[in-house]
Amino acid sequence: MKEKSIELLNKAVADELSAVHQYMYFHFHCDDQGYDLLANLFKRTAIEEMMHIEQLAERILFLKGEVEMKASMDVKKIHNVKDMLQKAADMETKSAADYNNWANECSKNADSVSKKLFEALVEDEERHFDHYDVEMENLEKFGDNYLALQSIERSKSVSAGKSEQD
Repeated sequence: MKEKSIELLNKAVADELSAVHQYMYFHFHCDDQGYDLLANLFKRTAIEEMMHIEQLAERILFLKGEVEMKASMDVKKIHNVKDMLQKAADMETKSAADYNNWANECSKNADSVSKKLFEALVEDEERHFDHYDVEMENLEKFGDNYLALQSIERSKSVSAGKSEQD
């Protein structure tokens, strides 16, 4: 029974690792283009996904399993912001659906702790989806002006002598 939980927990580790890699890739590209708000959103989400990996790994080790640190997918080289946001929203939707299913599977195998962990992850993934959904709505509503404003804010800060660490 615990073998099934370990298998599902490791699948989640693989998904979370993929998300970390993808979101950091998006962070780098948004940062390079001066889109600070989006760059920080992707970075903050990647850090949360790293914390998920830690929680999953702790549970796997408690169950006396081996933590498999293999990403489930390669990074998609997307540079268009709208496409980045859509990819992120799709990833979060898939993760939430998977984690819901896996919570139910853990419940069937009398592993309520792993079930609760997956349920908590669903909540986080839905929150992440909401962030990306709001950004897609902003981009739809305001168009390229939305991105231009982010870039202008950075330029104003730089010209005022503020470093990016301020």
